[in-house]
Amino acid sequence: MERFPYEKLPESELKELKELGRLCRGDILKMTYIANSGHPGGSMSSIDLYLTVFKYAKLRPVDDPARDRIVISHGHTSPGVYAAMARLGFVDLDEVLAGFRHPASVFEGHVTRGVGIIDWTTGNLGQGLSAGLGFALASRFTGNDYHVFVFMSDAEQAKGQVAEARRVAKKYGVTNLTVIIDYNDAQISGRARDVMPVNIKENYLADGWRVIEIDGHDYEQIYLALKEAIEDELNPVAILAKTVMGKGVSFMENEVKYHGKPLNREELEKALAELGIENDVDVYIEKRKQLPAEKHRKVYKTYPIKIDTGEPITYTSSTDNRSAFGKALLDLVKKNVNNPEATPIVAVDCDLKGSVKLDLLDKEFPEKLLEVGVQEHNAAAMAGALSAEGVITFFADFGVFGISETYNQHRLNAINGTNLKVVVTHCGLNVGEDGKTHHGLDYVSGPMNWYGFKVIVPGDPNQTDRAVRYAAKEYGNFVIAMGRSNLPIILDENGKPFFGEGYTFEYGKIDVVRKGDDAVIITYGSTLCEAVSAADELKKEGVNVTVLNVSCPVDLDIETLKMVNGKPVLVVEDHNVFTGLGSYLGTVLLENGILPKKYVRAGVPEFAVSGSYEMLYKLYGLDKEGIIYRLKEML
Repeated sequence: MERFPYEKLPESELKELKELGRLCRGDILKMTYIANSGHPGGSMSSIDLYLTVFKYAKLRPVDDPARDRIVISHGHTSPGVYAAMARLGFVDLDEVLAGFRHPASVFEGHVTRGVGIIDWTTGNLGQGLSAGLGFALASRFTGNDYHVFVFMSDAEQAKGQVAEARRVAKKYGVTNLTVIIDYNDAQISGRARDVMPVNIKENYLADGWRVIEIDGHDYEQIYLALKEAIEDELNPVAILAKTVMGKGVSFMENEVKYHGKPLNREELEKALAELGIENDVDVYIEKRKQLPAEKHRKVYKTYPIKIDTGEPITYTSSTDNRSAFGKALLDLVKKNVNNPEATPIVAVDCDLKGSVKLDLLDKEFPEKLLEVGVQEHNAAAMAGALSAEGVITFFADFGVFGISETYNQHRLNAINGTNLKVVVTHCGLNVGEDGKTHHGLDYVSGPMNWYGFKVIVPGDPNQTDRAVRYAAKEYGNFVIAMGRSNLPIILDENGKPFFGEGYTFEYGKIDVVRKGDDAVIITYGSTLCEAVSAADELKKEGVNVTVLNVSCPVDLDIETLKMVNGKPVLVVEDHNVFTGLGSYLGTVLLENGILPKKYVRAGVPEFAVSGSYEMLYKLYGLDKEGIIYRLKEML
């Protein structure tokens, strides 16, 4: 199907659109009344925009990888989205009217990726343009020829992330992206111009976009503006559509109170009469009562990954995990770059490529690195959408930025079921001198709130190399966390690299690095070498200690943990002691009837001071001497 095939809308098409607009307004009012919740006002101001795009964009068949992409940034206008999709045959109208906002229905309060033609689950305002940008950039790596339409509200233009996305779109010459802004000048607290004045048009122009201003309820203007936008091969285009809140029902027009408030019965009768639509809501209220009290089927989109993970690198002398990451990523790209069947691999950087070691990739394959500067929020959301669209995406950043600062962006990535590999360096106190603002201490506890994210904290460069290759070949979201400094290679008791030849990374597996019957040290990441040194030192004194490396602290290997039953256990971690592995593990052990003789947590109990990580480890008892002291106290 050709997108926007007419030079000018024929009268028959114009007549059909007007009739669809009338019917959809009725559907919006009905579904919000039946559900007794929802946002009718903004849905009615956006509906003419939705109908025009959904009708003339290249959206059929819906499983065509080259079909156009749809992002609704102001996802609360879902009644309008569902009504337009239903009237154009993408979803079932009866199911929408009866099921809107019911647990058994896929038609949730905010739009969901994979329902009809929706490509991104939204609701957190200000993130939609970043997602659309990610989709648009993905087409360069996958070769799929599509256009991305991002619908936005005027109020969310106040968000800084929107500006971040605009600038990246211009920098990379993205022209298969059109933003349609519903400019109804109304939001929850009143008029948008009063709540927070924003020079929307001027901002887009200043960032190098083309802006087209139209009447958002005039189908001819909407159609022609969209056709112009998709044919513009020089600039990304923003369509500023002047609209009216509650358009189509006289007493709702320009009334902010209808932003998120359904009509009462009397108002509904009056509105439907004005629209010339039969009031059959009682039929659907009865159908709604028949819906089961259960969760709706899971809507999940994925794709197969085809890459050669290459041969792992085995390090025999001290180096840093971040360099091992950089070299592994470069090797993955090298192995697959000339294979047209391989899934593309791309990295996203926020002006830290030398520190997070993406400079290695940039030197040899600059086209595989998207450099977006100091703007983490857009980068995280853009990277998530990029990864959802057939591109294995590595987003590398410091721990405090890649986890703490971008918390909600990754939460939304998790909700969307993306395929993002978040690699965070400079985690914990292992970036000591930078001080408390840069000590990322929630790289385990933060991602635990993003259901489905897998967390890997490798213990040395060899495990890092293998973990990166593993994450690349597995569909899903990963956090791979590491410190800044050089680490010694973890050796087995025979003096050979523990994670070297013959070792295969298995997600969730706990590594028994040392084995003894007197006590157990449980640790991961930058403190593993300290724990092993402590165990080796204690062995000379006749104290035999087991050291468990829990490199996957979110998904615990219960079978291996059974060996701690009845033994003194010390958990050591360069992490917030109150929210890290020690706290989570204690609960898991108790739930599984595994009862240590003693259980002590060692971690970071406060915002730390500046200093070398060695000094900070000593201050907080995370170094070899501190571990030995605590164990002797316990024994």
